[in-house]
Amino acid sequence: MRTLLSSPPLHMALGVAAALLMTGCAVSPPTIPPVKQVDLQRFMGDWYVIGNIPTRPERNAFNAVESYSLKPDGSIDTRFRYREGGFDGPLKTMNPTGTVVPGTSNAVWGMQFVWPIKAEYVIVDIDRDYQLTIVGRSDRDYAWIMARTPTISEPLYQAAVTQLKTLGYSVDNLRRVPQQWPEDADSVPKK
Repeated sequence: MRTLLSSPPLHMALGVAAALLMTGCAVSPPTIPPVKQVDLQRFMGDWYVIGNIPTRPERNAFNAVESYSLKPDGSIDTRFRYREGGFDGPLKTMNPTGTVVPGTSNAVWGMQFVWPIKAEYVIVDIDRDYQLTIVGRSDRDYAWIMARTPTISEPLYQAAVTQLKTLGYSVDNLRRVPQQWPEDADSVPKK
């Protein structure tokens, strides 16, 4: 039985509409307040995902780590890696490219997973030592609490949750991402 969503023209139209909406978010000024300034060099490196309002692929992520590397052209190589379903689950990776939105003091990025779609990525909080950050979106649909270490204290985590609420987020779907390091040598894929 064919449904309306399975018919090719409507399915394509919905896909194009979604792409246009996401593309627009990356170039429009965010409606969620970004931090005043991000030092890109200091922001680069590994960030453990401590908690998130997850996207579909992240809903069952363990040992999630986001890594950034600044390229000579100013774009940002990104590697998001996690274990699916458990600490011994299969290793999954995504490699979007980040692009700083001009005029945002490096605090707003377009994150491109598939050309030409760029998803909005707004750095809404970062501590002065670049050890803890919160990334959000104007739609308040997804958020990430990340740290340079796999765990943070409960007061720091609760402060981040409070910050998300202050920014207009519902934290009902906030998930603490399980982190267990070092990973078991038997579960790490051989090169």
